[in-house]
Amino acid sequence: MKFISKFYIFFLAVGLFSCNNSNNAFDASGVFEATEYIISAESGGKILELGLEEGDQLKAGQRIGKLDCELLELQKSQVLASMDAVRAKQMNAAPSMEVTEKQLRVQEQQIAAIEEQISTADREKLRLEKLVKADAVPSKQLDDVNAQIAVFQKQLLAAKAQLDVLRQQKTAQQQNADNQNRGILSEEKPLNERVSQIEAQIKDCQIENPINGRVITKYSEQFEMVTPGKPLYKIADTKKMVLRAYISGAQLPKAKIGQKLKVFVDAENGKYRELKGKILWISDKAEFTPKTIQTKDERANLVYAIKVAVENSDESIKIGMYGEIKLAQ
Repeated sequence: MKFISKFYIFFLAVGLFSCNNSNNAFDASGVFEATEYIISAESGGKILELGLEEGDQLKAGQRIGKLDCELLELQKSQVLASMDAVRAKQMNAAPSMEVTEKQLRVQEQQIAAIEEQISTADREKLRLEKLVKADAVPSKQLDDVNAQIAVFQKQLLAAKAQLDVLRQQKTAQQQNADNQNRGILSEEKPLNERVSQIEAQIKDCQIENPINGRVITKYSEQFEMVTPGKPLYKIADTKKMVLRAYISGAQLPKAKIGQKLKVFVDAENGKYRELKGKILWISDKAEFTPKTIQTKDERANLVYAIKVAVENSDESIKIGMYGEIKLAQ
């Protein structure tokens, strides 16, 4: 947020027109500003830690404090316990399905044995058919083998039917467990969402600095109680300063957005230190000079606000300092 007082506008206008009425080499004067951010608490509670002081340089993402989240931790534990209770009600079909699986394997082995018996009997049948044709054995032996094969085939059909029953039983066990657990899982979903909400609130208890900058003002202290939205401190990136100045209508054609120009600040022994600046913004609306300027001619003049970006890597320029600019000739 940028804060420009009426006093600043008055001072700037006075400085501007004083320059116009004298031999001063500067085209305009202004006050340095920085974009200021008020960092507020995202949660409520007692401040357990707040490791910053006015003037500290902070980095983006730096953890600087913590709020008391004991109540939230207890709420999370309670919800997790409820989730454990819900999971305990889930049906586990694995034991019964394991028994059915063993029965399936036994049945498959029985079918394989019957098929082997049928295969042996078929070979015996072929041998006896040749012997009967040669009148080497009685036909009754062939009839006995055919009867035995018929018995084996009936046993095979019964065994395969039993195998199908066991497979259906296994599928039904899994479906019953899934149906029962589906209702239980529907109870668990809102609990999971509740845990996520509480974890987000717990995260808000960690105070992290959002931007690179220097602490301008500290509003809260350790062990104080805060509510969501209460300001904790104000920070500004003082390495990037903006000089807000005012130029007259006659000077306006000399100023263009993106134009590079010279900026001067006070130095020792009445001298000036020269800096490089660039015009970021020019107001598209004129402003009257304050009425406290007494002469009619000065009251009739209009001024236009401009913003000039100035690098301040050494942070020698402070918020509220005055600067002068020279426009291109």
